[in-house]
Amino acid sequence: MPSTSEDSAGDDFASRVLAVVDSIPPGQVMTYGDVAAALGSRAARMVGQVMAYYGGDVPWWRVVRSSGHPPANHEHIALEHYRAEGTPLLGGGRSPYRVDLRTARHDAR
Repeated sequence: MPSTSEDSAGDDFASRVLAVVDSIPPGQVMTYGDVAAALGSRAARMVGQVMAYYGGDVPWWRVVRSSGHPPANHEHIALEHYRAEGTPLLGGGRSPYRVDLRTARHDAR
């Protein structure tokens, strides 16, 4: 089936999302909305879809929910990465941990 302009627009968005994520330094994070904003978009959910389908080859753990929580169902593996990179965390004990967005948030502008 031939590629349509809509397909290539989606591919372009995906490759731009992955490039932004790949540029996030170790120990820092961006939210899905931050990544979208860095691309001049408000499509945070589309960023999430791109990460779900294509994010395995980039540091996916550096993209977190707006609350600072890691991607759903990947908390344990993300925590290993955060500890290895020295990413500032909050919580623990009985409450789930989350990334301290005040100190770890990367500004891609």
